[in-house]
Amino acid sequence: MKRYDEETIRLNYRNLTKKLIEKNLTITTMESATSGQIASMITDTEGASNILKGAFITYSNEAKIMQGVPKEIIETYSVYSKETVEAMAKACRKAYNADIGIGVSGTMGNVDPLNADASIPGQVYFAISMQDQTDSYFIELEPQPSRLAYKLAVAQEIYETLETLQKYKKILEL
Repeated sequence: MKRYDEETIRLNYRNLTKKLIEKNLTITTMESATSGQIASMITDTEGASNILKGAFITYSNEAKIMQGVPKEIIETYSVYSKETVEAMAKACRKAYNADIGIGVSGTMGNVDPLNADASIPGQVYFAISMQDQTDSYFIELEPQPSRLAYKLAVAQEIYETLETLQKYKKILEL
């Protein structure tokens, strides 16, 4: 079982924020399953207001639609789909004119009663939008001891994905 250490995850997000500040690159999120945890960790670093102008917590389907996710996408593919998180990442990136947009939706430790047919505990989708390209990812988490542990695990998976993306390295000029 993969272990997720909160202190390490928070350190990773401090480092990410510092890199973005140094390169003057902006980031935003539209978070459902993580309820703003990623944006929160970005803002734990002094100077984050230079790179995070805002973020959306869109816990309900209605909130996602209000922030630019087409209703048809959710109805056709479900709220838990690559299509939905791609729309989320694009919508938040556009709303804040950011260099990087992250969308995340999934089911943590229990079935979502409002989306029961598509809700499978531990299954999470996320997307990263950069430079006119949006890529989506799927992860399946083993049971975690708490909702915070699920949120931190998802945040770490997103961080690790960012670190491996060549286009991310290119815009950071690493």
